Amino acid sequence: MPTLDRRQTLALITGGTLAACAAPQTEAVAPPALSPVFAHGVASGDPRTTSVVLWTRVTTDLTERAVTWELARDAAFSNMVQRGEAVASAEADHTVKVIPEGLEPGAQYFYRFITNGGVSPTGRTRTLPVGALDRLGIALISCSNYPFGHFNAYDAIAKDADVDFVLHTGDYIYEYGADEWGHEEGAGLGRVHAPANEIVTLADYRTRHAQYKTDAGSRAMHGAHPFIASWDDHESTNNPWMDGAQNHQPETEGDWDERRAASLRAYYEWMPIREPEPGFSRAEFWRTYSFGNLATLVTLETRHSGRGEQVDYAAHSGAITSLETRDAFMRDVIGDPNRRMLSERMESALSDSLSASVAAGQPWRLIGNPSPIARMLVPDVAAYGIDPAKAPKGEAPGEGTNLFWKAQWNLPFYTDTWDGYPAARESFYALSRAAGAEDLLFLTGDSHSFWANQLFDDEGRPMGLELGTAGVTSPGDFVDTGWDAETAEALDRVFEQALDEVRWTDNMHQGYVRVVLTQAQADVAYVAVDTVLLPDYRTEVIRTETVVKDGKTLRFM
Repeated sequence: MPTLDRRQTLALITGGTLAACAAPQTEAVAPPALSPVFAHGVASGDPRTTSVVLWTRVTTDLTERAVTWELARDAAFSNMVQRGEAVASAEADHTVKVIPEGLEPGAQYFYRFITNGGVSPTGRTRTLPVGALDRLGIALISCSNYPFGHFNAYDAIAKDADVDFVLHTGDYIYEYGADEWGHEEGAGLGRVHAPANEIVTLADYRTRHAQYKTDAGSRAMHGAHPFIASWDDHESTNNPWMDGAQNHQPETEGDWDERRAASLRAYYEWMPIREPEPGFSRAEFWRTYSFGNLATLVTLETRHSGRGEQVDYAAHSGAITSLETRDAFMRDVIGDPNRRMLSERMESALSDSLSASVAAGQPWRLIGNPSPIARMLVPDVAAYGIDPAKAPKGEAPGEGTNLFWKAQWNLPFYTDTWDGYPAARESFYALSRAAGAEDLLFLTGDSHSFWANQLFDDEGRPMGLELGTAGVTSPGDFVDTGWDAETAEALDRVFEQALDEVRWTDNMHQGYVRVVLTQAQADVAYVAVDTVLLPDYRTEVIRTETVVKDGKTLRFM
């Protein structure tokens, strides 16, 4: 049994009464057994009204292996809908994707794969609904880092009876080597990154995806619910932009375009997603999903098709010596209007989707958002009672561009999020207003923290709300940088008190956000797991919110 460290004890410090996951009320799928031939389980995703992607991977040394797939109305496969043949080839790393067409909208199906020597676990999926729809349950999840622990949040989602679809907003894998971030935890848990090197080549990315999909929680979630995917940065490497990345060194890691292409190819192979439409590249990975008369969800691509280079504080810190130079930095560097987050084609698709949703009279417009969009300029944390003497190494005043330095100059908490691209954020809001959509509900990942945020444009006009999810295993920033648990929790409270757009936040837990939409309201549950260091866990709803509409404005009740 692994030794417990400070991250596991956080649940004991901050927790309350824990409740076990509820069992699904729909027809159950048997827990996915580990099949040697189908060691990575099954998955479905990228749903449309009459089709859905079915996925698996065959473990074989052969160049090709024939696979039969079956789709049925029931888990016993007595009411067969479709059956077909596919090939698991080395060209696609022996992954298999099939897309049965002509399905019934809003219907539940069961599927499996069969090959000589094995039968896959049975998966459950569904198509997008049309027409009148009373409710929709979405699980929001992101940031699953294998060495940091078991993907218990995935397992909890598999058991959550209120979930219809899973939205993953990125950092599905991490690129780091076995001796980098999380290596101590990984060594203690026997969850060391494979391959051991930082992943750079196509073979590297394939091996890393394969490792992540051996996690029991991952196989359970993918087998239980259809998956809606978007990516963030770590699917390729930390903090990429159009022409490079913070964690890519051309002199030792080769051409950036080649590495990016390898990472995207492996992603398309290993995820239950459709190939690009004609005329689009793999980098242009955005989607629109319409759920009857209830909601439209648009997932964003913010990394590889339009983003300008991130601002590096270290390159500018020496020039920030006064309020005047700080304001010039915020105006001319952070606020540079030429630094984009979205490509023009992404913006056009977003505008069309929002306009169509408004015209259709849907009450909900959801944005699958890879990183926080709320304004988070770091307040004077010392003035709010945070003791600099308690700061861990690297965080104390005078030790670099850390939290206290950002607080001194009231600078963005992150420059890689929308706060680092305020002109792009304002363009997003202007586009949405032009489409008649001033009531956006952002479903956000990346930060390893839970959030409930209220959003406004530069003129103070409401633009919607933001729900942010903690990581599956990735630890919250304050915890990860070494603050003691009491101070880490106090920093959450400071952000709530000092920042107009932050209603509530929590960096102390791992878990997911469940959003249940009806015509009248959205019921939000922040679901935490009590540990990621053991596969046995319990869940706790640490906060709930209810979102309602006043005309075109969303608000928390």
